[in-house]
Amino acid sequence: MAKGLKALEEKVDDFNIEALSQNEMFITTVMHASQAAIRNHQKEKLEALRNAVLNAALPNAPEEDIQLMFLNFVDTLTPWHLRILKFFDNPQEWGRRNSITYPNWSMGVPSTVLEHTFPELRGRRDFYDQIVKDLFVRGLMNIESLHVTMTSQEMFASRTTDMGKQFINFITSPIESDDEKQQS
Repeated sequence: MAKGLKALEEKVDDFNIEALSQNEMFITTVMHASQAAIRNHQKEKLEALRNAVLNAALPNAPEEDIQLMFLNFVDTLTPWHLRILKFFDNPQEWGRRNSITYPNWSMGVPSTVLEHTFPELRGRRDFYDQIVKDLFVRGLMNIESLHVTMTSQEMFASRTTDMGKQFINFITSPIESDDEKQQS
């Protein structure tokens, strides 16, 4: 964490680590993230919590209630929830960054795209349907079912809400280079 804050101090103008010790909102976020980290061992979730703290240190951080809501999401959601949400933010871009080649579908359902991208989800419809419902109920995705027939263009449309995009930004490192971000 300290290394990340040092990197922010070098990267962001007028950023001062010492000033954070007087920032009650930042301290609250650190405490909540630390408690969530104690309850979790999964690398993706620990990275998301670390990134949330770094983003909370920035001047353009979301308001306190949003931060606490997002930390709760990281704590209670699984790494698959985070992966699927990031994927559905921009499926075609995610595929390009991760060297996934898609067939030339003319029509289909978003679940086909998901299963093609993540073969380990094939035959696990109940599992990923529950994840999508969880994300929808939290206001992070704008679709409740991945089994509605649509055009190819619609199959690859972003399914994240504005809140979902804000959440993804909050759990994404503010100090990684663009190349490193593309691997997630």
